[in-house]
Amino acid sequence: MKISKTQALVESAIMIAIATLLSFIKLVDLPYGGSVTVASMLPIIIIAYRHGTGMGLMAGLVYGIIQQLLGLNTLSYVTTWQSILAVILLDYIVAFLVLGLGGIFRSRFEKQAPALTLGAVLVCVLRYACHVISGATVWAGLSIPTKGALIYSFAYNATYMLPEAIVLVIVAYYVGSTLDFRTAQPVRLSKSEAGGVSFLQILAGLVITGAVVADVALVFAKLQNGDTGEWNIAGLADVNWLIVGIVSAAAAVVAAVLFAVGKARKKKA
Repeated sequence: MKISKTQALVESAIMIAIATLLSFIKLVDLPYGGSVTVASMLPIIIIAYRHGTGMGLMAGLVYGIIQQLLGLNTLSYVTTWQSILAVILLDYIVAFLVLGLGGIFRSRFEKQAPALTLGAVLVCVLRYACHVISGATVWAGLSIPTKGALIYSFAYNATYMLPEAIVLVIVAYYVGSTLDFRTAQPVRLSKSEAGGVSFLQILAGLVITGAVVADVALVFAKLQNGDTGEWNIAGLADVNWLIVGIVSAAAAVVAAVLFAVGKARKKKA
């Protein structure tokens, strides 16, 4: 496809704006930083897939700067210039810059859906790594205990990055199975070219995502004191594991039924 630089820049600006708007739609907002959004990273990944890594990195950088400006209050919790710089770089600039790598699988897959999906997985892992490093260094002694900071950082950042990744992957696969971003003007994919995902299968994935979010909330609420920020692993004993089990089992059954029905309808069609 042939796309002018002007068109690429305009599309990038629009997608950055969409990503910013989606970042305000939060399914979960944790008290010590981090949230689960409605696939807010996907527009940047699409730019990277559609226009290449260079344009993707530029879009990711701009998006990261916007997120930093929206989260300026975070800097009030750190004192030294070194920690301020580390928060800006690790939690915002680099964490969102890596979204520009979301299109690197385009040339490795004939179909679009798996390429976008793997790109989504990759950027989630890279962003998670940035937040883990930040948590184990800058935030140790603040929102994360100094003792065992790395382990706690792995755990805390997983509470929102895991659901965020699940939502992103599901939406990326669905969008990648619906619209063709490899043409000058995105068009709807034909049934033979689509990834073969149905609405019911997407719904099944969202049910699993909802269960993960609910389980994270039930467990996390017992691990950290909301007033002092103190972590206590012994709080696991206070978790209502019966409710966690019921939520997980119910979601698994509903998701399995939806997936089976969707697959049956697709085969019939």
